Amino acid sequence: MSLAERGWIFAAALATFVAGSQLSPASALADPEDPPPADPAAQGSEDVLHNIVYRARVDGVSRGATITFAAEGNQTQTANPTMVPGRTFEANTVLPESATANMRVSIDWPYSANLTCEILVDDAVVAKAEDFIAPRVLPVKDDPDYGALTCEAPVSGIPNPAAPGGGLPPADPPPVEGAPVDGAAPASA
Repeated sequence: MSLAERGWIFAAALATFVAGSQLSPASALADPEDPPPADPAAQGSEDVLHNIVYRARVDGVSRGATITFAAEGNQTQTANPTMVPGRTFEANTVLPESATANMRVSIDWPYSANLTCEILVDDAVVAKAEDFIAPRVLPVKDDPDYGALTCEAPVSGIPNPAAPGGGLPPADPPPVEGAPVDGAAPASA
């Protein structure tokens, strides 16, 4: 290869490198105008999320089970599981302290069953309900909630086991020896 050919190859390679570098996007190094959002844990208590577990059980012969529950982001989720005696429906979500955890379990007419619902917030049972839905010959037109059971509980106010003292109020101090107990007079010696 001659010196001229090597020069042309070098020039072509250099031109390809320069053209390729012009096509790649450049990085922006400017400062943002808005400050980044603060840490959610450092903000108010409404941003603290809690784990929510919804459990439902339908014991009896029924069809058309519908389970509706509150979910993350102000959404309502609906499930139509096949419920047979002994089977438990379970759903997990997270909700902020300012929310209310609620669940509705219903079955279709004319079936009857024992409905059970349970809500757990951070592994603590905060609401539990049970009701027997009796069989009916005719549907109940003046009661739209016949055949349904609702559980509801606020997410706030639940003791936080991670907090100092387990989130529970302080215990009463132990009684002092010789002090009256429940308004009784001290024992004489």
